[in-house]
Amino acid sequence: MKKIISGKVREVYDLENGTMVIVTTDRISAFDVILPTMITDKGKVLNALSNFWFDFTKDIVKNHMISSDLNDMPA
Repeated sequence: MKKIISGKVREVYDLENGTMVIVTTDRISAFDVILPTMITDKGKVLNALSNFWFDFTKDIVKNHMISSDLNDMPA
């Protein structure tokens, strides 16, 4: 697994099989600056919101979501 980019609140990894993993962190950014403190479970909440909307709209528009189950993620 190769890290492609480290963004303000997300890390993107290439599995080198045509699939990417997007990891949402607990980092905070404001005005394009990453702040030194973190918010506990912020990444979990952002992932839950994304999962809800991807699932809710899946019959309307295709999306990139394969899985959000940690058991499906590479070690």
